[in-house]
Amino acid sequence: MNFDLSEEQKMWQSAVHGFVAQEVKPLAHAVDEEARFNQEAVRKMGPLGLLGLNVPEEYGGAGVDAVSAAIAVEELGWGCGSTALAIAAHNGLGCAPVALFGSQKLKETFLPPAASGTGKLAALALTEPGAGSDLKGGVRTKARQVGDEWVITGEKMWCTNASVADYIITLARTGTDTGSRSLSLILVPTASSGVQIGPPENKMGLKGSPTSAVNYENVHVPLEYVLGAPGDGLHQTLTVLDGGRVSIGALAVGLAQAAYEEALRYAQERQSFGQPLAGHQAIQWMLADAATEIQAARLMVRYTAWLKGEERPYTQQASMAKLFATEMAERVCRNAIQVHGGYGYSREFPVERIYRDARLMTIGEGTSEIQRMVIARHILQNT
Repeated sequence: MNFDLSEEQKMWQSAVHGFVAQEVKPLAHAVDEEARFNQEAVRKMGPLGLLGLNVPEEYGGAGVDAVSAAIAVEELGWGCGSTALAIAAHNGLGCAPVALFGSQKLKETFLPPAASGTGKLAALALTEPGAGSDLKGGVRTKARQVGDEWVITGEKMWCTNASVADYIITLARTGTDTGSRSLSLILVPTASSGVQIGPPENKMGLKGSPTSAVNYENVHVPLEYVLGAPGDGLHQTLTVLDGGRVSIGALAVGLAQAAYEEALRYAQERQSFGQPLAGHQAIQWMLADAATEIQAARLMVRYTAWLKGEERPYTQQASMAKLFATEMAERVCRNAIQVHGGYGYSREFPVERIYRDARLMTIGEGTSEIQRMVIARHILQNT
């Protein structure tokens, strides 16, 4: 792989960075303080292509490569963690399953409005009160066939974008056992009778990314709203999560970059013991570690994205990139607060918000512990 960006990728990065700098980053503080979704900026993302990163051009998508998609999510993370998470989930978890596994009719019906910004966002519902990492055996949401419809009953938790979505891709048990072939992904329009979306969760961070519980009370959807064949849901979900981990890694790099820039600026401006903070070796080492680890994580994420774009196996690399980038981001954000001293603990300075936003990255889309299990399984299988 050539680690230099192409001219097209550089132009894309510049365009996205400029948009984020103007429309997203200036509102990040207010989005967090008011716990509000940045609908104004999202509405403008469709024409730029940010809402169709995983959607083919024939359905109104951006037609960008996987590395360019990762670049876009990183830039969004640099601007605002909340907005970045909503858009990453929309693209990687809501649109990608339809683009990868949906029928022609589903693609033609649901992808164009999702990618253009004329509709709402998309979402994926996996987690349940009794099923987080254990999807294979823990999912209790059921979909039973009645005539030419699925009738869905159950409850999901931690569904990003549920309250601002046109549809939710829902993992449900369509078989009678708990095996890997008993789960299916079904597209559920949020306007369907029986879909009840709870109030936004009161979270530690990412307050502008709406996360809700979703109840399904005898929700009827057509049989053809299943993605692929019934029973393919677990395999499809794992494929989608691989791509999602690239996005979360990219988002974490963006958060770390923002925190690093704030720490670097403060260290050069703040005086201590007769010289700028940046003159003290303890601070220099924090900045040096941050710059080094950010660069390493960025290369890991982009390499994994390149593998994805080449349609080569990348499950192990996705877990590695996600693990390293998210844990790196937490270290960098923690040290950025340390550089700021007492001011870093104040909500008046961005590093406090960025640190809270970064904390979820080691949990969502597979905890660090799950990533280590995935990595270990792959390296042990290959020895």
